[in-house]
Amino acid sequence: MSARKEELYYKCLDTVNKQIDKYQKEMDQIKESMENNDAHTDYDEDDTKGQLLSDFEKYAEYLDNSRKMKEKLSRIDPNHYTKNIDFGSIVETSENYYFISAALGKIILDEGVSVYAISTDAPIYQEMKGKTEGESFSFNEKEHEILNVH
Repeated sequence: MSARKEELYYKCLDTVNKQIDKYQKEMDQIKESMENNDAHTDYDEDDTKGQLLSDFEKYAEYLDNSRKMKEKLSRIDPNHYTKNIDFGSIVETSENYYFISAALGKIILDEGVSVYAISTDAPIYQEMKGKTEGESFSFNEKEHEILNVH
């Protein structure tokens, strides 16, 4: 997995960039709809504009969160390795692979390996934080063995 840390890092960045593009496009479409609604008078504009504004604010929040994730990812050095589980580590357990980075969920590498990108706020990270290869931790009433830390 160590040779694939860089691939995983760039896949995470790509995922965040796609989210940013998606949310920006949604916001642009809503803005355009709001501007176009000014020309129509055959329906209740207040309800339509209110919903559009609500959607715009929702996507603005999603966009802000994605930008924060990208900023957090940018602090990871994909070539840095440590023995203790910390921010930027890839952890192989008896159950799954985890990339301690940003809360992006399942990332599938080119070889088909699934890695869960999780944040340092994730409860499972709190259980594995600072541990090393060969140690174990309990999460959801199940014991997980740490097979490798990259």
